[in-house]
Amino acid sequence: MKFSTILRHLREGAKNIIRNGWMSFASMSSIFISLFVLGVFLLLAMNVNSMAAQIESQVQIRVFLQLNVDQAKITELQNKIGNMTEVSQITFVSKEEGLELLRKNLGEENKDLLDGYENDKNPLPDSFTVEVYNPQSVALAVEQINKINQADEQQPIERVKYGQGTIETLFKVTNALRYAGLVLVIGLAVTAMFLISNTIKMTIIARRREIGIMKLVGATNSFIRWPFFIEGALIGIISSIVTTILLLAGYAQLVNFTQMELSLMMIKLVTLQESGWQTAGLIIGLGTVIGIWGSTISIRKYLKV
Repeated sequence: MKFSTILRHLREGAKNIIRNGWMSFASMSSIFISLFVLGVFLLLAMNVNSMAAQIESQVQIRVFLQLNVDQAKITELQNKIGNMTEVSQITFVSKEEGLELLRKNLGEENKDLLDGYENDKNPLPDSFTVEVYNPQSVALAVEQINKINQADEQQPIERVKYGQGTIETLFKVTNALRYAGLVLVIGLAVTAMFLISNTIKMTIIARRREIGIMKLVGATNSFIRWPFFIEGALIGIISSIVTTILLLAGYAQLVNFTQMELSLMMIKLVTLQESGWQTAGLIIGLGTVIGIWGSTISIRKYLKV
């Protein structure tokens, strides 16, 4: 295709948007509304996934030792647990550190309740705090730790605590939220594509006489199709860019406005830097594809004159 022909198609495609102002506006409005709703639910799905990951990352295993376990056995046990493939980090918490942590958790008003339990009167055992690479493998890690304890004649571990039952329920809920968000976003994307395609189809139906006349005077299918192809692409790109700007600007304001309140509840929204490029790329790419696809599919029928 000659460069002059390409310029002609680009010029005609842009002119068609202006020439058919109300229909172009209807198409752009349809794309804007559909993509804006899709973008809102996409950001919601990102935040649900992020919050689920935050909750899962806080899952820890507490390994409480028997009283009076010697330092050599503690070191040996720490090395064995630390060398497990599931374990990312293991931290030794002495009984003194455990008492201070308990006093801190009780708060200023109740910290005096633990006075007199220092030194030899400290009833707390030494312990390990174990973190795993994949929170979903916490039950497997606990099983391996129990096997290490049972294989040792002294059995230095008194008990292993990780919130059994609660953790499994938590994982089921977070996985359900992830899958629900994915299904919702995919469903909205498909709905948006058909809605926008039908709107563009109405635009082309209103111009079917123009297409028929061009066919009768000898214009080829390619010559007729390209301006509509360009028009659809421009409608999709312009609409999706406007959608992206308004959506991300609104989301940035939401993050700034709720940052303090959500921080107090230990909730952190996905930042604009983390979600902006993915959201913008998806919306602009989807808008462009929808515009081109809608124009191509809709005009095919009227090229058979």
